[in-house]
Amino acid sequence: MTTPPASVRQRLAPWLLLGLLPVLVLLALGSGSYSTSLPELWAALLSPTDAGEAPVMLHTLLWQVRLPRVLAAVLLGASLASAGALYQGVLRNPLVSPDILGVSAGAGLGAVLAMLWGWPLAMLQLSAFAGGLLAVLLVYLVSSRVAQRDPLLVLVLAGIAVTTVLGAGVSLVKVLADPHDQLPAITWWLLGSLNGVSLADLQWALPVILLALLPLWLLRWRINLLGLPDEEAASLGLNVQRLRWTLIALATLLTAAVVAFSGMIGWVGLVIPHLARFWVGPDFSRLLPVSLLMGACFVVLVDTLARTLAPGEIPLGVLTALLGGPFLIWVLLRSARP
Repeated sequence: MTTPPASVRQRLAPWLLLGLLPVLVLLALGSGSYSTSLPELWAALLSPTDAGEAPVMLHTLLWQVRLPRVLAAVLLGASLASAGALYQGVLRNPLVSPDILGVSAGAGLGAVLAMLWGWPLAMLQLSAFAGGLLAVLLVYLVSSRVAQRDPLLVLVLAGIAVTTVLGAGVSLVKVLADPHDQLPAITWWLLGSLNGVSLADLQWALPVILLALLPLWLLRWRINLLGLPDEEAASLGLNVQRLRWTLIALATLLTAAVVAFSGMIGWVGLVIPHLARFWVGPDFSRLLPVSLLMGACFVVLVDTLARTLAPGEIPLGVLTALLGGPFLIWVLLRSARP
């Protein structure tokens, strides 16, 4: 069997993923301890109120539990994968992700501080964004001031250092939190899970995500120019620093918006952009939409497994780490081949 030409694969990739995503969404909506047939599921979806033909229990389960969770999985995967692809493109480093750069840890610290102080969800998202942006600023400033004989090593070490400091801050918050009320919620949140996500949570997050994705979609053609040396990109009329920091802020906004309702979900921003790049190449006009769709498909599938593999729910962050760690090892071994 012959392999389709690269150009054909690149053109088909977004359409294949766009067709796969609704299938995975329906699979997720119908999976769980309360099994349902496709006709019952469809009847419940078509009746936003419980006055339709679907059983009341199924209707309540679908609209109040499963549908918000599946929509959250779509937003989470799309946002983290898009942010990871952007960080890798902007910083010209294929191993950069919201986790390695400390963005997730910074957003996590901001979020747990908001939880400690009892702030509402809107302030929690703002605090997560501020923490994530501060983290990436620290990493970028440290790495830019070091004599960069090995820029990749310097960037990774700066990210590890900042992540360690922010992780210590999270640990301090856990010590200060009320052990009966706040600490269990913070601990479960740090493991990463979509359990308990409501449509009200998504109403806060969705405008923020769309606000970040829209300019990214419009700028996706220019991101390729950041792969050039700064002087060459500037000679083409590009304001390199302004574009770079705009993209970093938008990627951080995406990460913070979903961290606010999902907790710490790692590896999606590293694994998915790599897979998308293997499939469609480094051109951001294709890489960004494919990363977005592939991230949504991946998280919907993994979250479905997280709540169906075991009698009790497995935290989503645990499963993504189990998949992401071996993938990074594979990438390192692959890059070491002559």
